[in-house]
Amino acid sequence: MTDTSVAQPRSGKFFLTRPDEFDLDNKYTEAALERHKREGLELAVRARWIAMGLTAVLLVYLNPNWDVLYYHFILALICANGWLIRRAGRVGQSRVELLLIFFDLLIMTLGMVAPNPFSDDVRPLAMQYRFDNFQYFFIILAAGTLAYSWRTVIAIGSWTAGMWTIGWIAAWWFATPIPGLSEQVSKAFAGFPDVAEFLDPNSFMIPQRIQQVIVFMMVAVTLGVSMRRLNRLLMTNAGLERERANLSRYFSPNVVDELSQNDEPLKQVRKENIAVLFIDIVGFTKFAANRDAYEVIELLRGFHARMETEVFRHHGTLDKYLGDGLMATFGTPVAGERDATNALACARSMVDVIERWNLERRRAGDPEIQAGIGLHYGQVVLGDIGANRLEFAVIGNAVNVAAKLEATTRDLQARVVISDAIRTQTLAESAKEADLLTGFESHESQAVRGLEAPMTVWSLD
Repeated sequence: MTDTSVAQPRSGKFFLTRPDEFDLDNKYTEAALERHKREGLELAVRARWIAMGLTAVLLVYLNPNWDVLYYHFILALICANGWLIRRAGRVGQSRVELLLIFFDLLIMTLGMVAPNPFSDDVRPLAMQYRFDNFQYFFIILAAGTLAYSWRTVIAIGSWTAGMWTIGWIAAWWFATPIPGLSEQVSKAFAGFPDVAEFLDPNSFMIPQRIQQVIVFMMVAVTLGVSMRRLNRLLMTNAGLERERANLSRYFSPNVVDELSQNDEPLKQVRKENIAVLFIDIVGFTKFAANRDAYEVIELLRGFHARMETEVFRHHGTLDKYLGDGLMATFGTPVAGERDATNALACARSMVDVIERWNLERRRAGDPEIQAGIGLHYGQVVLGDIGANRLEFAVIGNAVNVAAKLEATTRDLQARVVISDAIRTQTLAESAKEADLLTGFESHESQAVRGLEAPMTVWSLD
């Protein structure tokens, strides 16, 4: 039995505008492709307009006659078609875009191969090929590298070579040589047949026409290969951007930079002394009971966004959201010299941010928000857990103590409750940061729910 689950349309295998086989479902890859395509199309259109404008001026210099307006009309059509290509261009398969590209090349070919209907030039048709008009196709090919896939660039080269070859063969077949010219040239250069062939006005110089096409195809293939390498580099950068975005969900920017420069720094399970912070909205269950779900969600979004910002601003790591609260660590994944200090500074900043937010809420007629913050410094175990979907885990008694201290804020009617361990560590890290401890009151032998032994804690009302 034939497996049709993975069958692909035969025509799709050869579709010229489709990108390489990358994960287009990934939003970062898709966004990178879309951005690259849009920027490329904008550059290509501008480059085309500039090139056509310069060409129009050059044509007036080369042919200062009224019949040059015919070629200006051709240039205007090419500019207008470029604008249409920009409008139709998109990532993925686009038959309209492909048709417009084909039409682009057809316009240029007819404009160069067909005689100017407004010209009274009596020169043989073969003389048109002496002006090297074919070189203008390189402008279209070069502009194509700014926006299209490598397949499309090679297609532009192939179509151009095919149209141009058909054009000069048709011109050679149907053209009527002017009698006497070839004979006069042969007579004038008797004994020099190669020179006579080169100067013969009726000669289409077939070897040169073939050379043009071959060289153009070589350039197109070379540019196509370069475009393929560029696309792979673009996808690699998109992958790196995705990885950094995933890391930024958990770590502060400076930690993301450090992680991105090391190979698998989180794999090894190890013990570290770190600072752990828990914050939770006081009375959230009662607050949410009588309110619309959308209002509750908006409140949580505002709260999490503000608290997350403070965690990252103080070089912390967002470990996880906990409903109406969150857990943050300082010293993960790599321990620093100011982990306790940063954690305490973060807690105080959180208090200030909530006060400013409450001022805004009072002005808007919304109820104020109160939060409890617990801080502890101690040893934890760090490492990845899981098999296919990994999660960076922080486990240990220090985490449990910090969570209990956050709950103790209700008993002590305090905004922040810290352990004596984090206070001591903050002073050890820098005596200059003693101001962070201003306003804290000591509670010796404080009973903490969930812990067997009482402990010394410090509270900020």
